[in-house]
Amino acid sequence: MTGPSAPPRKIVHVDMDAFYASVEQRDRPELAGRPVVVAWRGARSVVCAASYEARRFGVRSAMPAVRAERLCPDAVFVAPDFARYREVSRQVRAIFLRHTDLVEPLSLDEAYLDVTVEKTGLATATETARVIRDEVRAETRLTASAGVAPNKFLAKIASDWRKPDGLFVIRPHEVEAFLTPLPVARLPGVGRTTEAVLAGLGIATVGDLRRFELRELERRFGRFGPRLWELARGIDEHPVEPARPVKSVSCEDTFPEDLPLDRLAPALEEAARRVWEATRRRARAGRTVTIKLKTADFRILTRRTTPPRPPASAEELAGIALALLPRVEEPPATRYRLAGVGLSNFPDEEGEAIQPGLFDDSE
Repeated sequence: MTGPSAPPRKIVHVDMDAFYASVEQRDRPELAGRPVVVAWRGARSVVCAASYEARRFGVRSAMPAVRAERLCPDAVFVAPDFARYREVSRQVRAIFLRHTDLVEPLSLDEAYLDVTVEKTGLATATETARVIRDEVRAETRLTASAGVAPNKFLAKIASDWRKPDGLFVIRPHEVEAFLTPLPVARLPGVGRTTEAVLAGLGIATVGDLRRFELRELERRFGRFGPRLWELARGIDEHPVEPARPVKSVSCEDTFPEDLPLDRLAPALEEAARRVWEATRRRARAGRTVTIKLKTADFRILTRRTTPPRPPASAEELAGIALALLPRVEEPPATRYRLAGVGLSNFPDEEGEAIQPGLFDDSE
């Protein structure tokens, strides 16, 4: 946490532009300017990445590949090559580390950097972000977008502001003016259902949200209420955490309408599939399976189990998750607004790796 005498943090969020697809276009000149979709073909495959040419047709990452093909029949489908993407990611990471030791990777293609103390002597975070983007372009022939702000959540919003190949800066004295007209859906953690609840309270923008007292938000949204209050004021004290180990992989979805327990199976199966896809990149197997449910009155329920061996497929992971549902001992009338699946208890990096052939889909 920053103290009263500590200097304001200078945070940069760097996000590579359409990373997987851009690597493919760079390495295969015949793909330049064409709509490229990085995905295996097949009924159960999902899009890992889409070039900006493909995005103009509505293709997005995590979309079923068959839908992407319908939206963009002329798209070039390329099977993902994660070993190559990891190598390029290491190149980019090395560039970050020239400027600061405080680098927190979020995935292969994005990271937070705390440049409050900058190793090369650059005077401002804005200049650091500009130099990093120039070095990435020169050394990898790829583009990156960057956001500069006093904290992580604002820097992440800023990096998306002028994509692709853009730089956007939110200075400390600009935070309130920047946030005030922002739709509340842009705040982290505000999904469709929370957005609808906020709309029912007359809250459409962050400025609207700022009018509500902390206690009122806490009463209506439980533990998420104080976080909403802080975000509305641009407060985020989370530090950049270098080399943070992966402790869990999870996926959750908020429903358009509250559902009874016996209608949650499809959502849990889909969440398990997406968690399984995400573990492909790490090539490691987690052993502990957790389901998370949120009731209509915002209570969080979790149930977990650690089977004798890690799940070996998306279907097995889903089966373990579904087997936890009978352990949710709530009244039959209880309705649920959210369901999710998590996988944790990963081995050390040196532990036994999952063979790529065990997976059917992609991330």
